[in-house]
Amino acid sequence: MAEKFKPKYTRVAQLKTAQDLRNYLAVNHLKLDFDDELLFGENSVFKKRVKLNSGREIGNSLCILPMEGWDGTADGRPSEFTKRRWHNFAISGAKLLWGCEAVAVTHEGRANPRQLVINEANFEEFVNLYQLLIDKHSEKYGSTTDLLIGLQLTHSGRFCKPNDNTKFESKILYNHPKLNKKFHLSDDYPIMTDEEIDALIEDFIKAAVLAQKAGFHFVDIKHCHGYLGHEFLSAYDREGKYGGSFENRTRFLRNIVEGIKKAAPGLEIGVRLSAIDFAPFKKSETSEGEPDLAQNQTYKYAFGCDDSGVKVDLEEPKAFLQVAQSLGIQLICVTVGSPYYNPHLTRPALFPPSDGYQPPEEPLVGVARMIDLADGLKQAFPDLVIVGSGYSYLQEWLPNIAQNVLRNNKADFVGFGRMVLSYPTMPDDMLNDHPIQRKLLCRTFSDCTTAPRNGLYSGCFPLDPVYKNHPHAESLKTFKDEL
Repeated sequence: MAEKFKPKYTRVAQLKTAQDLRNYLAVNHLKLDFDDELLFGENSVFKKRVKLNSGREIGNSLCILPMEGWDGTADGRPSEFTKRRWHNFAISGAKLLWGCEAVAVTHEGRANPRQLVINEANFEEFVNLYQLLIDKHSEKYGSTTDLLIGLQLTHSGRFCKPNDNTKFESKILYNHPKLNKKFHLSDDYPIMTDEEIDALIEDFIKAAVLAQKAGFHFVDIKHCHGYLGHEFLSAYDREGKYGGSFENRTRFLRNIVEGIKKAAPGLEIGVRLSAIDFAPFKKSETSEGEPDLAQNQTYKYAFGCDDSGVKVDLEEPKAFLQVAQSLGIQLICVTVGSPYYNPHLTRPALFPPSDGYQPPEEPLVGVARMIDLADGLKQAFPDLVIVGSGYSYLQEWLPNIAQNVLRNNKADFVGFGRMVLSYPTMPDDMLNDHPIQRKLLCRTFSDCTTAPRNGLYSGCFPLDPVYKNHPHAESLKTFKDEL
C-alpha cells in the first residue's frame, strides 16, 4: 500500500521537534497553533473539569468519540469485540464518552448487518454495556461520579445496509443528483414519506427512553456524516413539512427532542453535527480527490457551504446551534462532511481508504479546518459545550495542539476517534504526564475504514494484536492487494 499510494506530504512522524513542525507549517502556509511545552500536574488543562447546566460535572476535558466496530450480532447485540472496545473506552482516562458507537433505532436503519440496535429485545444488552463502562472505569479510577456516558442514536438513511454488506437498502429524503448516481440509485428512487418520518421520530424517542432506563446519561441525536439526520439539513428540494425551509429541515430534531423531554425527563441530549459539508469528491486522473462538479457548476446541497460546494458558509450551522440551544441542548460535537463521499474532509489521512482517493490537500489543512470551525462556533455560542474532532492525524503532536485549543477556549473538549483503536490509553497518559507511546500512535493507514467498506470488522489491523492476528486481517490484505 505504501508503494502504490506514496505519500505526497511529509509524515507527521518526521516532524520530530517543535521547530520542525513550525518550519513545515510555515513552508506550507498552514496556520495551526500549538504549544512547544506541555503543562504538567495541576496546571494541565487536560484536567479541567466541565460543569453542565444540569449541575452534572465532567471530570476532565478529554472525550472518546463514537467508534463503531461493525462487529455486533445479526440481531443487533454486542459481540466480544464490541465489549472489548467499550472496555477500552472505559479505561481510556477520558471522562466524556460520546455515544460510544452509533446504535440504530430500527433494524432497517442499520448501516451494516452487524450494527448494534437498541430495542426491547436487546435492552438488557445495553444495561450490561453501560455497567461494563461503569465497572471498568471504577476499577481503574475509583469513581464514576464525574464520568458522563452517552449513547449515539442513528438511522443510516441513504447508507442503510441492514441485511447484506454488499446491498444498499437506502432510505432517502430527496433524490440527490450526485449521490443517487454515485451509489447506484435511480433518479426517481422512492423517498421517505412524512408519515414514515413521523413513525421514525417515535422510534428515536422509544430508543432514548430505553437508553435512559439502561443508565446512559445522555443520547446523541446523530446529525453527521451523510446519515439521515444530516441529510435533513440539505433537504432543500424536499416538499412537505420536513423539507425546503430551514424550519422544516430542523423539524426532525425538534420533534425528537420534544418527545424525549416528555418521555424521558432528565435525560441529557447532545448532537454530533457535520457543521459543514462539501460536494462529493471523485478520484482525478492523478488519483487525487477533486470535487465531482463541472467547471463553474453550482452546488446547493452542501450544508454549511456556499453554492461552490467547497467554501464554508456558517450562516445555517449557526442557526442550527441556535435551535439546539433553544431546545435546551448544551452538548455539541463538531465534525464535518461524510466519509462516504469526501473522506479527506472527515478523516484527514496520508493513506486513503479503498474506496477513496489520495488527499487533495495537506492533511493538516483538514485538521486546522476542523479546529477553526469548532473555535468559531464556540465563540459564537459560549454557553454551549463544544467537543472538537479531527485530532488523530496529529499523532505525537496531538497533546501540544490539544493543549493550545483548550488553553485558548477554542473548544471545551478534545475528541479522540481513530486514535483510541490503536492507543486506547493515550488520554490517560496525557492526564498523568506520561510520555506518549509512539509505537501505539495511529498513523492513518485507513485500514479501520477499508475493512468495513469490504464487510470486515473495523479495528486497528496494523497495531492491535487482536485484529492483526484475526482472519479478517488476511482478507483485508487481499482486498488491498487487489486495489
